Amino acid sequence: MRVAILGCGYVGLELGRQLSADHDVVGVRRSDSGVAAIESAGLEAVQADVTDPVDLEQVPDVDAVVFAASSGGRGAEAAREIYVDGLRTTVEQFAARENTPDRLVYTSSTGVYGDHDGDWVDEETPLDPTTEKTEVLAEAERIATELAGANGIDGTVARFAGLYGPDRYRLERYLEGPVTAGYLNMVHRDDAAGVVRFLLETDRGRDDVVLVVDDEPAPKWEFADWLAAECGVTEPAKRTKAERLADEALSPAARRRVETSKRCSNDRLQEWGYDLSFPTYREGYRAAIEAYRGD
Repeated sequence: MRVAILGCGYVGLELGRQLSADHDVVGVRRSDSGVAAIESAGLEAVQADVTDPVDLEQVPDVDAVVFAASSGGRGAEAAREIYVDGLRTTVEQFAARENTPDRLVYTSSTGVYGDHDGDWVDEETPLDPTTEKTEVLAEAERIATELAGANGIDGTVARFAGLYGPDRYRLERYLEGPVTAGYLNMVHRDDAAGVVRFLLETDRGRDDVVLVVDDEPAPKWEFADWLAAECGVTEPAKRTKAERLADEALSPAARRRVETSKRCSNDRLQEWGYDLSFPTYREGYRAAIEAYRGD
């Protein structure tokens, strides 16, 4: 199988490493530094902008496309350019080829669910995006399934929970506090990549959606106290949601994040047979804790 990873960054590079033992992989980034990172990982690299159909002509024909491009944490307008315009351009460009890819996997976010007051959500839960950016992500999901399907490409939406892993453990955020109440829905980078590999290699998820999240949504206070104990430091200060929301300096985006609470189920992923390498934060944060303690 030949796979193109568009937006071959944090998860994409790890996916490329996992796939490269058995498959041909092409990594695509638009920046010089991004291309250098792909080459450093030992993968074939193409420099192209996903919003430019002429640029995408440089990407060779493949059996599957993984769209993992990022808007780089910028606002809704930048997100629309990448996730909606870029994904639509990608589908149309590859669909117009004589050798059309068989699969498309689009990496979305559990942010599309909005607030559920701490209740459980799964793939059947109606979407209720609460920000302009998550509205964009929901629109992109429709492109990944409906537009791709109309062009003969089986689309899969992989909704990632909060990513963590090497270079993204953010220990200080929880060790130094204060920590606001709520739930953390997380998945280790290696499992995020592993699930996409699993989807491609097992043919699971065609014209379907799957939540990519570990086994245990974690109450933030509980997680922070566990992390402090493991690192041998004092438990951080805590804040209730009401205390956090009373801060007049809180930005609208931060306010919506505080107000948004849910627990994401991975029952479908388990039913499909994916075996998590890091089933909870306890396994996933072990390397970071050992590094912090100097073990």
